[in-house]
Amino acid sequence: MAEHPPADASQTPDGPDGPDSPDAHSAVPARELLRQCARDVVAVAEGVRAVSARTTAVLLNEEFRASARRRPRTGMPAQWATLRVLMSKQGLGSALTAERGAGRLLGQGGEILGRESLAALIAVTSLRLRINAVLLDHPELVRDAGMRRVVDAVTADRDLASLRALRALFKSRGAQQALSVLAPITAELLAIRALLDEDPMNDETGWALATGRELSADPLKGIRASHLCELDRGEGAADPVELTAQELPRLSARGSFLGFLRNIDLLSTDGRILIQDVRGPDGTVRHVVHAPGMAPGRPRNDSPQDFVGAWRNLFMADSPYTRSILQAIDHYGIPGGADVALIGHSEGGIAVMNLAQSEEFSRTYRVTHVVAVGSPVDHKKPADPRTWAATITNQHDIVPILDGRAAGSAFDPHPDWYEVDYIGPTHEFPLSHMLGTYIHDLETVIADAALHVDEALAPYRGEVLRTQSYQLKDRANPPLGYPFLAVPTAPVATSAGPVDTPVRYYDSTAAHAFFPVDAEAARSLLPDVTWMMPARLGRRALAVLSVYEHRCTTIGPYSEIGLSVIVNDLWRPHPYDLALDLTRSMDLRRTGRYVVGLAVSTEEARAVAADIWGQQASVSSLDVDLLGRNISVGAAGPGIRLAGELGPAIRCPDADWVLYGRRGDRTLRIQVRNHGRPRVHPAPRVRLRVGTPAHPLAEQLHRLGLDSARPRSVLTCHDFMARRSAGAELPR
Repeated sequence: MAEHPPADASQTPDGPDGPDSPDAHSAVPARELLRQCARDVVAVAEGVRAVSARTTAVLLNEEFRASARRRPRTGMPAQWATLRVLMSKQGLGSALTAERGAGRLLGQGGEILGRESLAALIAVTSLRLRINAVLLDHPELVRDAGMRRVVDAVTADRDLASLRALRALFKSRGAQQALSVLAPITAELLAIRALLDEDPMNDETGWALATGRELSADPLKGIRASHLCELDRGEGAADPVELTAQELPRLSARGSFLGFLRNIDLLSTDGRILIQDVRGPDGTVRHVVHAPGMAPGRPRNDSPQDFVGAWRNLFMADSPYTRSILQAIDHYGIPGGADVALIGHSEGGIAVMNLAQSEEFSRTYRVTHVVAVGSPVDHKKPADPRTWAATITNQHDIVPILDGRAAGSAFDPHPDWYEVDYIGPTHEFPLSHMLGTYIHDLETVIADAALHVDEALAPYRGEVLRTQSYQLKDRANPPLGYPFLAVPTAPVATSAGPVDTPVRYYDSTAAHAFFPVDAEAARSLLPDVTWMMPARLGRRALAVLSVYEHRCTTIGPYSEIGLSVIVNDLWRPHPYDLALDLTRSMDLRRTGRYVVGLAVSTEEARAVAADIWGQQASVSSLDVDLLGRNISVGAAGPGIRLAGELGPAIRCPDADWVLYGRRGDRTLRIQVRNHGRPRVHPAPRVRLRVGTPAHPLAEQLHRLGLDSARPRSVLTCHDFMARRSAGAELPR
C-alpha cells in the first residue's frame, strides 16, 4: 500500500491548481498521468536500446562481415548503412553498444565526443516527465529561480552551465538548504547527467535510475559498488554494554511504534543497538531489534555504522553491521522460531531489511514486521512473504533516494508494502533526516501513518520485560596487549591476595635517570655479601632512578619511584660485563639492577614488590607527570622532586631489564620485558632535589650524594607495555 500524505498549507500549489481552483482535484490524476507517461516513454527507450543492441550485433557479426568481404559491391554498402544507422543523428544516434573490442571503443568514442543515442534522449524525456510530476507536489521548486536554472542546465546537457548553476544555488542557499531543495528531484537530475554526459562509464547507472532497476554503481563516475564495498571490512562483533543512568529512565516501558523509535533516538549513533522482550496482549513474549543509523563524520574503523558501512549495506546484503546484529541476537538468546520485529532508521533500516531478506535468518526466526524510517530500501524484499513491511520517508531527506528511487519515481517495486512518502515541514538537510524530526512528524504531520503502523505492531504492544544494548564493531578486538602480553600466567600468593605472574603492564609511562655515583657509596647500599659488586664505569658506579606511571596493570593502576644500582655477574664478574650485556638477550644477561629503595602509591603494589620480587617498598603519595616535554615527579613521603626539561631525544631499541631483590638469604632474579618506543635524552636539563633523610629512599639518595644532582642521561618511553616475571631464586 503506497501513501503520499498531503503537503502542509505552505506547500500547497497556487494558481490554476491551487486549493481554490475548480480544477484542484485534477492535480492528483495529472500527477499520476505524468508518471504513467514516463513509464510508457522509458519503455519505448528500452525498446530502442534493444534495437540498438541487436543492430550492433548484426554489424559485428562475423558472418555479416565475411559476406561483405565476399560481395563487396553490395556487402560494403550494407555494412556502411548499418554503421550510419548506429552512429548518425538521423538514425539511432551514437548507439554502438559492443561489449568489447573495436566496437566498444568506437561507441565510447562517439559518446566522449558528445553524441547521445536516441534511446538515451527518449529516456531523458521520461525523466523530464517525472520531474514535472514532482513539481506538482513541490511548487516551491518552480518559484525558485536558482532551482529552475539548475534543472534547465542539466536537462540541456550544459555541463559548465550546470556547474555554475549549482555553485550559485549553494552560495545563495547554503549547502544544507540547497541539498534539501534538490532532494525531491536528485535521482532524476543524476540520471539525466549520467545519460547525457561524455563519460561512458556511468551509462548503466543512468539507465538503472531511469528504469527503476537496482543500482550497481555510483551515478557520478560509474564506480562499481563492489569496489566501494571493499572499504568496509570486518567479521563483525557485538559486546553487551549497559545503558547509562541517564538513559535508563528514558526507555519506553511499553511496546509501541513511537516508543521503539524513541528508543533508537536515545541510542544516538555511537555504534549501539538495542534488543527488547515485549509481552504482547495475548501473553506471548516477542522480541524487537532496534537499529540506529549512520554516525556522522569520516569512516570509523571501530564501528560498522559509518559511511562505508552504509554504502555496503545499501548494495550488499551481508555486511559487518548485519553480522554484528546476528552476533548480538545470538548472545541475547532469542529462541529459534520466535516472533521478531525489526525496526531501523537510516543505515539501521537498511541493515534490518538485509536481515529480513536473508532466507537463513527467516528460517531461524519468524520475522513478523520490518519497519525502515529514512532508509533507502526500495530494492530489497523480505524472504518471508508473510513479513509486514513499511517504509517512511521525507521527500526532502536525501538519504532515502540513495537507492535511486525518489519522489518522482514512476515505478513501485513493492506495491504490497505500507509506504509513506511525505512532505514534512522541515526541509533542511541533515535536519530532515534526523530521527527526532521523523518522530515529530509522525506525531503531528502524518499522525494517521503512525497510528496505522502502531496498529500493525499490535502484537508488540505490551510490557517490556527485558532490555539489552550491544556495542557493534567492524571486527572483534584482540585481547588487551596482544600479542606481547598474551602469555601463560600462574598465581602467586601475597599478603594482598593471589596475584597472577608475570605481572602485566598494559599502559605505562616510564623515565629512567642515570647518575654516576661513588662506587663505595653504591656498594654500601647493596647486601652485605662479597659476591655482589656494583658495575663500574671507570671509577664510578651507575645508579638509576626509575619513575613509572602505570595506568593499566593486572594489579591496578599505581605509580612508583625506584632506586637501583647496576651490579656485575654474581658468579664471575668481569670489567666489561655491562658493555657486553648490551649485545645479549635478556635471558642471557649476567648483569642487572639491584633495587635498593622503592616507593609505590598503593598497598597492593607494595605487597607484590615485597612478596614476589623481594623489594622492600613503602607506600607514599606520588605525583608523576611524564607525558610532556618536561618531567615533573614528586614524592611527598621521601621529599623527592625530579623536574626539568628533557631536551632533544634519540630513538633507541627496546630496553629489557634484569632486576635483583632479596628474600631472606636468597637472591631473586626478575626479568622485565618492555615493549614501546623508548628515547634517550643525552643532555637533559633535569635536577633531583631530596628532602631530609627521614625516609629510607631519601636517605639512600643522600648517601649517594644525589641531592641537587643532574642525571647524565634520561631514558623515556611515553607509551609502553611490560611484563615482570616472578622472582627466580638463585642459590646465593
